[in-house]
Amino acid sequence: MTMDRSIGDPVTAPRVRLVEIDAFERDIRLRLPFRFGAATLERAPQAFLRVRVEDEQGKTAIGAAAEMMVPKWFDKNPALTPAQNVDQLRTSIRTAAAASLEASAPATLFAAARLNELETVRRLPGNPLAAGFGPSLVARAALDAYCRLAGLSFFDAVRRNLVGIGGPMLPGDIEAEAVSATLAGLRPAGSILARHTIGLLDPIAEGDIVHPVEDGLPESLEAVISRYGNRWFKIKLSGAIDADIDRLARIAAVLERVPDYRVTVDGNEQFRAPEDLAALLARIEAIPRLSRLRAAIAFIEQPFSRAITMETPLGGLAARLPYLIDESDDGDDAFARARVLGYTGVSSKTCKGIYRSLLKAIRIRTGCVPGLFLSGEDLTCQAGLAVQQDLALVSALGLSHVERNGHHYVAGMQGAPEAERARFAAAHPDLYEQGPDGPLLSIREGRIASGSLGAVGYASGALPDFEAMERLS
Repeated sequence: MTMDRSIGDPVTAPRVRLVEIDAFERDIRLRLPFRFGAATLERAPQAFLRVRVEDEQGKTAIGAAAEMMVPKWFDKNPALTPAQNVDQLRTSIRTAAAASLEASAPATLFAAARLNELETVRRLPGNPLAAGFGPSLVARAALDAYCRLAGLSFFDAVRRNLVGIGGPMLPGDIEAEAVSATLAGLRPAGSILARHTIGLLDPIAEGDIVHPVEDGLPESLEAVISRYGNRWFKIKLSGAIDADIDRLARIAAVLERVPDYRVTVDGNEQFRAPEDLAALLARIEAIPRLSRLRAAIAFIEQPFSRAITMETPLGGLAARLPYLIDESDDGDDAFARARVLGYTGVSSKTCKGIYRSLLKAIRIRTGCVPGLFLSGEDLTCQAGLAVQQDLALVSALGLSHVERNGHHYVAGMQGAPEAERARFAAAHPDLYEQGPDGPLLSIREGRIASGSLGAVGYASGALPDFEAMERLS
């Protein structure tokens, strides 16, 4: 049997090398404070990467990627300040860039990304989640550049395995034969349901608003539902049972008006032990006005600290609801170790690496364990490159809904010059609608249209104005 080597063969996948990397940032101020777990986010810089790749014929192209440098998520050590957390991520970017440029031999995009992550984590030991931030940006920007060089969309590059997933860098638990068949079967949809995040400080009803922003965008959960028509929601928990119960009751009262709603519940590492979470669930199940909310829970995300998660079996909790790891997902074997403890879900986030998400999808689709699932989660992806590249990834993965929160906490393309905003709006008219200060993410009847993400490049028909940014400090 002769294999068609134009599709799905990492041996003959295109090889490129990175020849230039520049890093920039923009300061982003949130319109509403976003409290998750023990942290409250009011501002944070967004990192941008611009790279140039060169193929084996000497042709070059530029690509880009972006991601918020969110403090107190990658590393929740209370001894570190938010500024120190952000500096960790800047260090990861600089380290990943240096390691990438030192690799002189051309490689497939997948092999280069895997080697870069391994080398960056080796140079920055102690927190693989924070260390992996820089490599995730390099990998996305390199893929964007390759797609522009080859005149391909992200979806074409992935489905044809032109990224080169396979070879010696493929994890040992994945069969090479399954990779290309799985990738070729990915069918991105034209839209995806937006799962709205309800932060711990978010007003639930209009009457809860104390200091109105008055910028024309929704502030309360009531107003969000009225404007966007969401049917999926993500509820942040504090770990304080009485406070959580009170807040859940107020949320349930608002959601009562939404037909067929579903929710996911995020513990953000705030529960100290399974007994604490079991006590909360018992309280929920004992309150009649929470019965519909309890029935709507699709899964519970990362209830325990990453320090104890991999040593804490879920026990009887796993029989009551599905559970997902997020912050504990810091390496290739994390999901496998979590499954032994009773977890059946794992998150996809571009800040952890696009190839890690694709490998998770391959494992889940080709494995023999039923009931495993992948979920799209957000780290305040901003309008422009960040939200577009993440949307393209979850669309390629075939997910039906994704957490989206950047548009709620930040209004539009903050910090971008008017000409840049206009370029993105023109390139993606289905994705954005015009607001008073430029394009805003468009969500209609709870859905985000994603058809224009099939443009040449990694999900963007436009590039940012790098000259209008600050160099990475």
